[in-house]
Amino acid sequence: MYVSKLIRSFRHTYFLLIILFCLTAFSKKENPETVKAPIPAVKPRNVIFILSDDHRYDFMGFTGKVPGLQTPNMDRLAKEGAHLKNAFVSTALCSPSRASILTGLYAHTHTIVDNQAPLPKGLQFFPQYLQKAGYKTAFLGKWHMGNQDDQPQPGFDHWVSFKGQGVYYNPTFNINGKQVPHKDSSYTTDLLTNYAVEWMRKQDKSKPFFLYLSHKAVHAEFNPARRHRGKYKDMPIVYPSSFYLTATDTSKVFGAKPGTNPELKTPVPNLKDMPAWVKKQRYSWHGVDYMYHGQTDFNAFYKDYCETLLGIDESIGKVLSYLKEAGLDESTMVIYMGDNGFSFGEHGLIDKRHMYEESMRVPLLARCPELIKPGTQVTQVVQNIDIAPTILELAGTAIPKQIQGKSFVPLLAGKNISWRDKAFYEYYWEYDFPQTPTMFGIRTDRYKYIFNHGVWDANELYDLQEDPMEINNLIRSPLHQEIAHSLRDQVWDWLESTSGMQIPLKRIPHKRNDHIYKGTY
Repeated sequence: MYVSKLIRSFRHTYFLLIILFCLTAFSKKENPETVKAPIPAVKPRNVIFILSDDHRYDFMGFTGKVPGLQTPNMDRLAKEGAHLKNAFVSTALCSPSRASILTGLYAHTHTIVDNQAPLPKGLQFFPQYLQKAGYKTAFLGKWHMGNQDDQPQPGFDHWVSFKGQGVYYNPTFNINGKQVPHKDSSYTTDLLTNYAVEWMRKQDKSKPFFLYLSHKAVHAEFNPARRHRGKYKDMPIVYPSSFYLTATDTSKVFGAKPGTNPELKTPVPNLKDMPAWVKKQRYSWHGVDYMYHGQTDFNAFYKDYCETLLGIDESIGKVLSYLKEAGLDESTMVIYMGDNGFSFGEHGLIDKRHMYEESMRVPLLARCPELIKPGTQVTQVVQNIDIAPTILELAGTAIPKQIQGKSFVPLLAGKNISWRDKAFYEYYWEYDFPQTPTMFGIRTDRYKYIFNHGVWDANELYDLQEDPMEINNLIRSPLHQEIAHSLRDQVWDWLESTSGMQIPLKRIPHKRNDHIYKGTY
């Protein structure tokens, strides 16, 4: 009898303890920044992130795309580290892309959908988490996100920036809140690099640092360093085959003939289903036949771009030289990326914004000998939203739950992990540049689907394997309807699952191009 009561008492106590444990566990409120992955057990690394503006994915010497183009330091990053061959931005425009880099969020989530949209309150930048983890942080260069100001932003201990797009020569920098002018033909790319190296020299080597070097170059209108002017005056220009598709007289297009172009190995173009906005844009501010309303010509534009890029490559070299000098080159992660791509005649277009390869695809290189084997080729799809979680993992810092990107550190280390096989894209119509419509899309390893929103026009489907120049729109092809429907559904599933079904409109004053809409306020 006594033993039986004792057993019942024990069971009762045990049951109560289980209930108490469960209530305690579930009563804890979830932290809004709960991590979605455990803190990596790695030693915090120094990280340098170098960002250029409008650098397209294939304009690097080692790709062989541009005859005569020399980028020895980019080539070195690829040779000694990793080349992420399939890197894409989720929006090919400065401010939205830069916001995605700093937050790990899609544009419709962080809501900076154009170059004027103000920063929403409470937006978190990943360097803020690095600061909490004991990192010293610095930002040097073009901010151009959310506003046109140059004031220091959250997440950075040291600040060097300028207003808006800035200038190539004799800039005025905001250095930790103080306006500092530069004269004597000083070149912005060189100045930013020198300031970056100077800041690194002053750091306590026993503590980790994060450096964000954000260049103005190679944004139009292109101005190379004086030492580089004329370097490519004799550079041959390879016109893309789609350059000629909507030209009324191809024999007069800059003296070039389609038959001389080695890239003309594409399907017969489907001009009927080429979107009308693409055809019309050829004769606009962002078209090859009326570039910046006639302010320049294509050949000079092309060569100026390549010469301006030389300054970026030298900047990378100076950073690598300092790391070697300081004994930090083996353990420091150096990441180089473009904020979006740039068109040079494809579909008769210049600039970015659209979803064609040369616009949404960007260069992405990484070097850290302790982690990355030389010559690593990463073929998986990586996007700008992946930069923030990658750097946080390199820092041994927890990845906040709200971040929509993924860390690609395992890919750099050569690990075989489950990874995405597609990139999503969004672009929102801009008041100042109304030639390009709002669009949403998806790119897989073979197909690209583009939904052109709000215009009476054709949507687009391309087989990138058979048609890398994207000139044969298959949207009406009977053989491809199932593929088109599947990709369209995936776009809507993505938008629905990430709260992207409403366009984030902002009340913004517009003055730059008022002549476009005279009397329409």
